[in-house]
Amino acid sequence: MKKATQNIFSKIYKWHKFIGLITVIPVIFWTLSGFMHPFLSHWFKPTIPREFMIPSVIDKSQLKVSLHQVLVNHDIEDFKKLRLVQFNDNTFYQIKQSNDELAYFNTFSGKILAQGDKKYAEWMARFFLGDSISPIHSIEQVKEFSQQYKYINRLLPVWKVTFHRPDAMDVYVETASSRLGTFNPTYRKAFLWIFDNFHNWNFLNAISSNSIRIIVMITLLSIVLISSLSGIIIYGFLWKKFQKPNADDKVGLLRKYHRQVGIAVALVSFTFAFSGAYHATQKWEPDVLPYLSYEPIIKASEVSHSFLNFPIEWDRLVNISLVKPENGLFYQAFYLPKMNIQSEMSCHVPSSPKEEKTVGSKMKPEPEVIYYNIENTNIWKNGDVKYAQFIAEFLTEKFKLFKQENPTKARLIETAKLHKFESREYGFAFKRLPVIKLAFETPQKTSIFIETATSRIAAKIENADRLEGYSFAIFHKFLLMDWAGKNARDITMMFSAMGLLSISILGLILFIKKP
Repeated sequence: MKKATQNIFSKIYKWHKFIGLITVIPVIFWTLSGFMHPFLSHWFKPTIPREFMIPSVIDKSQLKVSLHQVLVNHDIEDFKKLRLVQFNDNTFYQIKQSNDELAYFNTFSGKILAQGDKKYAEWMARFFLGDSISPIHSIEQVKEFSQQYKYINRLLPVWKVTFHRPDAMDVYVETASSRLGTFNPTYRKAFLWIFDNFHNWNFLNAISSNSIRIIVMITLLSIVLISSLSGIIIYGFLWKKFQKPNADDKVGLLRKYHRQVGIAVALVSFTFAFSGAYHATQKWEPDVLPYLSYEPIIKASEVSHSFLNFPIEWDRLVNISLVKPENGLFYQAFYLPKMNIQSEMSCHVPSSPKEEKTVGSKMKPEPEVIYYNIENTNIWKNGDVKYAQFIAEFLTEKFKLFKQENPTKARLIETAKLHKFESREYGFAFKRLPVIKLAFETPQKTSIFIETATSRIAAKIENADRLEGYSFAIFHKFLLMDWAGKNARDITMMFSAMGLLSISILGLILFIKKP
């Protein structure tokens, strides 16, 4: 019996070494690229003078030509979206045409701005970068996510503006919402390439497919899990069953060190591999939400009633749009809150990241949205929430976003307007704010988050998504350490990754040196 037990122990040890060897190179790649992440995402993260535009009040004196006049004068019979934008001391109607192109018409003269979207993209990029001097190396529209403009940025389509300067800065801007997508200097582009290929293994997409990439990663991570479990058994339960190395053994110190940290590294390896594999299983089907929005066709004849004659509070209006839910056509007016900050906000622009953080926390307003019926100027009571409900139902039904019964048919149990991200459910990774949260009474406790300003679903979250999100946040990103601060959390994560990297290299050395 004793001999049989020893044979089992011996086989476990041999298999531990064998399966560990299979994954040692992938683990080295994963830990090295993961180790770099805090450096380039937090401690050495590039900065930019401005990361958002503080809205300013629309100057009504600039609005001399009505929207209907512009449409008639330029033979535009229909369009999809309307918005006002201000740049280069002018105000423009930004009209999304039926061919999805954005056109810009001066609200004072009614004239079209040639290549308006490209000019606005360049102006935005220079505004965010605080650079009015450097020449533009290239400017192109991006309609798909890529290695340099990753899915985490969410916004599409965007313009990529590359500056001719030492850091070869790329600035990505979404002109349809006047938002910054992201910005990448040279060293960040290199990091994105390394992380994309050595951590996410997206090089497999180029030679095969996304499904093959996920299968390979899950297979290797499963082997790491088995190796971790066998390591826990060996170092946690069978430590005394193996002969200790002799003092004069040339590799005894390495073996001794390998075993001392074995149990800790096995636990860390298990949590990293489990959360990584679990996260990978959610990537079988690409998320289509960034590509979807509600954009009905609006006829020029439907907007003969000019908003210039509506009972609008011009002293705090920052933008106006058109929306078309099932109960009619409405002007969607965006107002500053009722406080005496308009003059400050319209004249002061933060000049540094530090100042912007301070100014933003004090001055960036929580917009108030009011819906005016275009036919009779009546206000749609609770319009923002009702419009969000309409978008959620329309888009989930049209694009079959849920495999089970459409949750928007269930009872609505909670509505809330979010002006800041929540760590537990709607985190910063979703990018869009403000949003309307709609929580439905379903077995999966479905919540849908709607950005009414762009008529988009920002996120859809169910219990399965929450479970995977908690797993990845706790076991892969160590968010349980947030109580100690971001620096402490990142140091702990890096120390864990370094331990796993060290033991992998030591294990490889032991295998190579074995006679």
